[in-house]
Amino acid sequence: MGRPPLGQSSDRIATGRAPTKRALIGTRIRERRLSQGWRQTEVARRAEISAAYLNLIEHNRRPVSEALLGRLAQALHIDVTELASDHEEALISGLREAAGRLSDHKHPLELDQIAEFAARYPGWASALSVAIHRADALERRLVALSDRMTRDPYLLATLHEVQSAVTSVRSTASILAETPDIEPEWRDRFHSNLDGDSARLSRTAQALVAYLDTFEDDAVPMSPQEEVEAWIAAGQPDPADSAELASDAARKLARDMAAAQARDRELLSDAELAEATALLTLPDPALLASRLGRPLDLVLRRLGVLRPGIWAHAGLIVCDGSGAPLFRVAPPGFRLPPPGEGCALWPLFEALAQPQLPVARLVEMASGARYLAWAVCERLLPMGFDGPPLSRAQMLLLPAPPEDRREALAVGPACRICPRTLCPARHEPSILGPA
Repeated sequence: MGRPPLGQSSDRIATGRAPTKRALIGTRIRERRLSQGWRQTEVARRAEISAAYLNLIEHNRRPVSEALLGRLAQALHIDVTELASDHEEALISGLREAAGRLSDHKHPLELDQIAEFAARYPGWASALSVAIHRADALERRLVALSDRMTRDPYLLATLHEVQSAVTSVRSTASILAETPDIEPEWRDRFHSNLDGDSARLSRTAQALVAYLDTFEDDAVPMSPQEEVEAWIAAGQPDPADSAELASDAARKLARDMAAAQARDRELLSDAELAEATALLTLPDPALLASRLGRPLDLVLRRLGVLRPGIWAHAGLIVCDGSGAPLFRVAPPGFRLPPPGEGCALWPLFEALAQPQLPVARLVEMASGARYLAWAVCERLLPMGFDGPPLSRAQMLLLPAPPEDRREALAVGPACRICPRTLCPARHEPSILGPA
């Protein structure tokens, strides 16, 4: 078979190879051509296509087959692997994240030019992406330290003990200094008190310094809930391994969590769920629940724990009627706040406000990461009809496909660590500053 007529894409040649769909190939082709000082007509002639078709390719309006890519690489005197490199795709992801963090309403960023910017100025694009990731890491560190400094019960109790000991030493020392003619018996008593209080202050200060040194270790948990979450994230969800948890409260939480998951597994086995999921081409928990004949809340929890097939990167958040978390595993890129906090706009809380009514949303974090979210709240009657009903809501999260560009609901982790200043649900200022 000969070459296709000029102006037609060789993608239609029956080579059995699919067109290359990388978004930046056209931009790389144009940059290479311009750097060599060649005209479109010259390069098009060498690649055996029309200049008009090359113009469409350079503006990323036409896909490029492997065969045509090889001819273009030869015409541009460049290795085909370099021309087809997709290292800019990572830059685009980083730049989109930067855009979500840096954009404002007065000067919106040109999101449609991100690919162009990454291809034309890869050095600047890489520097910006690295800077944003470093800033994000520092913000996370700031939030962690802020939480520990203001909410850690052990830290607060220790600081109170230091203050109490200092006050006692100061009071005793003042009495001794201001009463020179004090009786020997009382002087000995005050000296004894001074010795005991100073020893207590020394021990407490040493313990405080040792505890503050652990702030350098990001793995040190703040609470039993966070300890269990870190344990799960480390791949140790077996309650038999809960002895590795530091606190008794964390071990109890782990055992309770394992018991709840065992009950769910009895109602919907791993094998049955995996088999039904394999037949599903689109992520739709409601459709899956209908096919299985199981409640939607059960299916959401089982998908978030087992994560079979297309749900491999799913996350799950379960809370009670007060919003307190019962189970949390975040999908990639989804920032979880400290336990007890959350964004009021999460579909999880929307479902909590309307029991038994499912909620489906496309949500977007301030970083630009987008997720498909499904949530439903169930009513439980553990005390029978004579007792008050208890609520339990669950939200399943799945990274949204890149081609899903629908308008998304802007959400965040929690007000104090969310940069969205104009959010209608904000109830306290952010410590991170405006987005």
